[in-house]
Amino acid sequence: MSTGAPRALAGVLVLDLTRVLAGPWCTQTLADLGAEVIKVERPGSGDDTRGWGPPFLRDAEGNETAESAYYLCANRNKRSLTVDIATGEGQAIIRRLALQSDVLVENFKVDDMARYGLDAETLRASNPRLVYCSITGFGQEGPYARRAGYDFAVQGLGGLMSVTGAADGEPQKVGVAVADLFTGMYATVAILAALRHRDATGEGQVVDMALLDAQVAMLANLGSHYLIGGEVSPRQGNAHANIVPYQVFAVADGHLIVAVGNDRQFARLCDVLEVPTLAGDVRFATNAGRVRHRDVLVPMLQSAFRARDRHAWLTLLESAGIPCGPVNDIADVFADPQVRARGMVVEAPHPLAGVVALVDSPMKLSATPVDLRHAPPLLGQHTDEVLLEAGYDDAEIVALRARGAI
Repeated sequence: MSTGAPRALAGVLVLDLTRVLAGPWCTQTLADLGAEVIKVERPGSGDDTRGWGPPFLRDAEGNETAESAYYLCANRNKRSLTVDIATGEGQAIIRRLALQSDVLVENFKVDDMARYGLDAETLRASNPRLVYCSITGFGQEGPYARRAGYDFAVQGLGGLMSVTGAADGEPQKVGVAVADLFTGMYATVAILAALRHRDATGEGQVVDMALLDAQVAMLANLGSHYLIGGEVSPRQGNAHANIVPYQVFAVADGHLIVAVGNDRQFARLCDVLEVPTLAGDVRFATNAGRVRHRDVLVPMLQSAFRARDRHAWLTLLESAGIPCGPVNDIADVFADPQVRARGMVVEAPHPLAGVVALVDSPMKLSATPVDLRHAPPLLGQHTDEVLLEAGYDDAEIVALRARGAI
């Protein structure tokens, strides 16, 4: 809940015309940091993810609500305003709010906002201080610019699936929508940089974010392998392209992770596994040698690991200072004492459920801590409130609702 401490982005007003994940993840991060975020949604249906269930949140009587778990993950600390931007009156509402806003974030297809007169050029002509961020699949130019962008397709197109999955299996997507999430985080960083520039110069700017760009950037060392060495990295399952042993091993009752980062750690691992001669073998004494001879070494290590259960191995490995860890399921994660100690689950009052549990932000700031001001909003929960603040009176709001603009 709210700490009462100063907020890093207090006074920053964000107009959020995004839906699904990349955009809402960005604006939720800004909201967590203290920005006031107005989430603009279609009347009647709202953000697509509201219907992406089950599971759905249950109310105080145990009945299923229209609030999906998916929607709840990316929309805390926002207020919901329903506006039909296909109508002239709806467009006028957005223009009025944009005049008062510091940031506008949208993830419509290229040129869609121009059709409504809500593009960056138009809005920034009236408010030059506005930071206008567009999030699309492929950016504002290029042969794919007008294609719809989806995380799954971008993971394939951007190379991530080619390096994810078992070496002898089919390409795999990552279990969460990482292209969306990385794009959302990159967009957050870019917006903060643009605000810093605006504070120094008085001028806002346009931020052009693309899922494909973010996906290519997050290839990281594998992208560098190709550019520097011409190496097209293969799928290696849970193994590492450049470090051995750095992977999952099967044990007597499940699996664990071993992440040996240097030769000293490898020697200690061999002692724990009771195979000390492997550390002195010229083929395995250095990491480069272990990478070249992984097909010989790894089966030997795997054979030794089957002798004990996960708890026994983790105790031995941790006492020897060897990086390791369990392979937890989601229930294990939220039961983990470190996750609990870090307060990664928070509860917020909710108008239907009474209280809703949410995954907290991972950002820990000493002077301007993140706080949970309110739960993800119901569809249109704050429409009247936001419009009154924007200068509309009660009669105008009633008329706008009657005409279907809100």
